[in-house]
Amino acid sequence: MYSFFKILLYYFFKVFFRFKIIGDEHIPASGGAVIAANHISLWDPPVIGAACTRSINFMAKEELFAISAFKWIITKLKAFPVRRGAADRTAIRHAISLLKNGEILGVFPEGTRSITGELGKPEPGIAMIVLKAGVPIIPVAIIGTNKVFRGGCILPQFIIKFGKPIIIKEEKADKEMMEKISNTIMLEISCLLKER
Repeated sequence: MYSFFKILLYYFFKVFFRFKIIGDEHIPASGGAVIAANHISLWDPPVIGAACTRSINFMAKEELFAISAFKWIITKLKAFPVRRGAADRTAIRHAISLLKNGEILGVFPEGTRSITGELGKPEPGIAMIVLKAGVPIIPVAIIGTNKVFRGGCILPQFIIKFGKPIIIKEEKADKEMMEKISNTIMLEISCLLKER
């Protein structure tokens, strides 16, 4: 089901939104890694999923799992729930397990969508996960998904940029290190957004 929707969405975005993917060679061919992107629209998870060369397990807010039919679909698409506003230990343990098993984890470090399109402050949980799993982070910039039917633009171009991996070694997740990694992630995403 995942592969079917990935192909379907890829061609949908290609035809209607002139989908452009940059830097997908930075996605490791194997092993665990975290895809960390800015979040500006509900389009973002399917756009990343369609662009990534490997399947992604997305952390998604638990409210999305409240509707049975929708829960079934997003679970089949490898999403799992996370409780926002608090340290969700179950979600964190599951994320670390996925990464240590060589899978890709998709996250939005800000924890929520940006209404203005500007980058917000990162949540510390992502840094904790990568430190405990010892996997690289792939910073990602998403451009254009927040412009659909806005400002006279019906079908804007969707651009997704994958940056060079940020290499992280498995070590103790203290406050200082988590803050450093969180800031590095957001800086890299910011640089990708500015590049033209």
